[in-house]
Amino acid sequence: MEYLLTLMGFAIATSATPGPNVLMIAASAAQVGVRRVIPHMLGVSLGFPAMILAIALGLGLPLASYPWLHRAMQILGGAWLLWLAWKIASAPPPGEARPSPPLGFLGAAAFQWVNPKAWMIVLAALPAFTTPGEPLLPQAVTIALVFALVSMPCLLFWAWLGREARRVLGDGARLRAFNWSMAALLVLSLLPLVR
Repeated sequence: MEYLLTLMGFAIATSATPGPNVLMIAASAAQVGVRRVIPHMLGVSLGFPAMILAIALGLGLPLASYPWLHRAMQILGGAWLLWLAWKIASAPPPGEARPSPPLGFLGAAAFQWVNPKAWMIVLAALPAFTTPGEPLLPQAVTIALVFALVSMPCLLFWAWLGREARRVLGDGARLRAFNWSMAALLVLSLLPLVR
């Protein structure tokens, strides 16, 4: 039981703290509302646990074997995050122009593979919450299920925060400042890549 509580605490802390997923969801919800961001949230909530399982099954081995491949994925993910940060920062306030659609289910699920924070979480969770010598897959399933359970409530909080920001920051200049803040935090989430 202590193991599950510790794992759940880790999952909540890593799922609820600012990172690319929650910042994109907050910014999208500020633009289009919570309901239209649900496919994005489901993509994260199911895509990240699928990533955990895929890495546990060995799909992470090529990245460990070929450091250049890992670095290429980091660069690709970083470039995509910079592009998303620009899209968030330059998003017009509601009513000024049609907002771009939020990331969909498949896009959000695929994004986990180039999300630097997702990689850091997986690379921390698998060694921390598995026992050497025990079969890895059942342990990875437990980790993936815990993340699947805690992810959606954490993402709903950020979507709600984004929606409320829109309501509170209804004036164009204040909403632009919110968007720029979300974009800046997204860019700051890239700092671990610059090592």
